[in-house]
Amino acid sequence: MSTGEQLLWFRNDLRTNDNPALQYFINQQSTENTAKAIFFISEAQWTEHHWAPIKIDFVKRHAQALVDELALIGIQLSLVTVPDFAAQIKYLKAYCEEHNVEQVIANSELEFNEQQRDHNCTENNIPLVLFEADVIVPKGEIRNQSGGMYKVFTPFKRAWLAYVREFGFNYLGDVQNPISTSSISTPPVTSSSESLSSKWPLVHELVEKALPSFYEYKISHYENKRDIPSVKGTSGISPYLAAGVLSPRRIFNDLLSQFPDILIATDSAEFCWLNEIIWREFYRHLMFDQPRLCKHQCFNPKYHDVHWPYDEQLFKAWCEGKTGYPIVDAAMRQLNQTGWMHNRLRMVVASFLTKHLLIDWRLGEKYFMQHLIDGDLASNNGGWQWASSTGCDAQPYFRIFNPIRQSERFDPNGDFIRKFIPELNAVPDKQIHFPHKFIKQQNLSIYWSAIVDHKEARLNALAFYK
Repeated sequence: MSTGEQLLWFRNDLRTNDNPALQYFINQQSTENTAKAIFFISEAQWTEHHWAPIKIDFVKRHAQALVDELALIGIQLSLVTVPDFAAQIKYLKAYCEEHNVEQVIANSELEFNEQQRDHNCTENNIPLVLFEADVIVPKGEIRNQSGGMYKVFTPFKRAWLAYVREFGFNYLGDVQNPISTSSISTPPVTSSSESLSSKWPLVHELVEKALPSFYEYKISHYENKRDIPSVKGTSGISPYLAAGVLSPRRIFNDLLSQFPDILIATDSAEFCWLNEIIWREFYRHLMFDQPRLCKHQCFNPKYHDVHWPYDEQLFKAWCEGKTGYPIVDAAMRQLNQTGWMHNRLRMVVASFLTKHLLIDWRLGEKYFMQHLIDGDLASNNGGWQWASSTGCDAQPYFRIFNPIRQSERFDPNGDFIRKFIPELNAVPDKQIHFPHKFIKQQNLSIYWSAIVDHKEARLNALAFYK
């Protein structure tokens, strides 16, 4: 047990479950001092990193909830508003000097600017003690035979599964040996039911209600329904993982307890869901190995000097959901109206922007981050580079999604399209996938014409990439 004062610094880990920094902090505490923790609300920094307003609201709601949760176990959490990382360092330096802090305990963050902030903390004599809490398998542990990071997902997945089978994983569970069972008084928090993220419950409700329901009723159908945007066939955990309020190790632990054979039964419907979690691991391991990805560089070096054409009107049409391709436009409306987009549609609209419109993937990546409640740099970057064929993918540039076929296959009756484009309610099912042609025949103007022709755009994309 340490004799000096410690400060617990919450970051992208606003949780008491499976939080190594929190558990270490509790183990260090004496009964002499009030246990203190801090969380910085740095909206200027978040905005600079293109966080969506709905994500900022979601994080702030969880921070407020954590104040009360920590008070029950004897920890006083202060929410301190400062603009950016520089101000965080200045505040911490002064705090450490004033309170003779021996350790500032935190979980590390993957992103480049966050790594630089921690380096600057050390340069300013802030005594950081860091842990890793954002992945199941420690970053850097999955290596190919040459000792390098895998560049393609499937061999990474095989190595990841082999590692977990051999070494297991370190899930901490709920806090052990809380500092106190007597609550610290905290000021009442007023919350608005009209907040931007209010349709997304706090993580405790997700864990207690939504996830058990998903395991019982939905996961066995996940493989068949996950690509149907009109059906709520996914778990909805992505905002909670992105905000760090839910641990991936907790999810994995729950999954193993429900389906003990999942690491072997790789052809099961349940494994299909685990596969998505391993994709998240892949992108985080990749960004750890290649920090330049944080600076929006193409993973594949041959695309570094590509001069992407840019048409402002085309990009604006894509952003506003006015491309003339109903599935693309409905997906963009879903994003703009709700702060979320179905995963299959993320691939469709990303392919459309980069292959049909030949617009730089980084513009789409930024737009997603500015609007998604589950915006996560590693996953968002990885997904966009996959869609634009500049990233790590076994399939070359000639994969170009046909938005009409994608619509016919995954929204055959137009249910999702009609939900977000009610102007098309009267269009028959078979024609709703290309309604611009149908509506022109009726001399109606309730919908816009396609901004590009698919066949022509496909040929242009092949020539451009080649």
